[in-house]
Amino acid sequence: MPKEYRFRGYTAEELKSMPMDDFINLLPSRMRRSLKRGLTEEQRRLLENIRTMKSRNEEPIKTHTRDMIILPEMIGTTLLVHSGKEFTEVNISEKMVGHYLGEFAITNKPVRHGKPGIGASRSSMYIPLK
Repeated sequence: MPKEYRFRGYTAEELKSMPMDDFINLLPSRMRRSLKRGLTEEQRRLLENIRTMKSRNEEPIKTHTRDMIILPEMIGTTLLVHSGKEFTEVNISEKMVGHYLGEFAITNKPVRHGKPGIGASRSSMYIPLK
């Protein structure tokens, strides 16, 4: 039987029923400060869209709001987060609570080094061309 995930000792259901002020006090200082200052207009609009999407069961919401902190009421939704080039699908689970949306849409590709090309170094002059 898999172990139930807990965020700072609270289950996902307890977090959903908890008042926002109590949840904010569980977060690290950077996120706590950000939420106490209030949500930006973009973040507020995203949260309203998530609330209406949950009631209607629509397709995922596209967003550029990478600095939105994942709140307990967002659990179970699917968002398309912009990575700078394309939208990455993010399925929000209880383990993601307290993180930023941007953490789950990577903005750069890993570097894959190939063979050296012609003129890459002095020794590459003698690599036979096929």
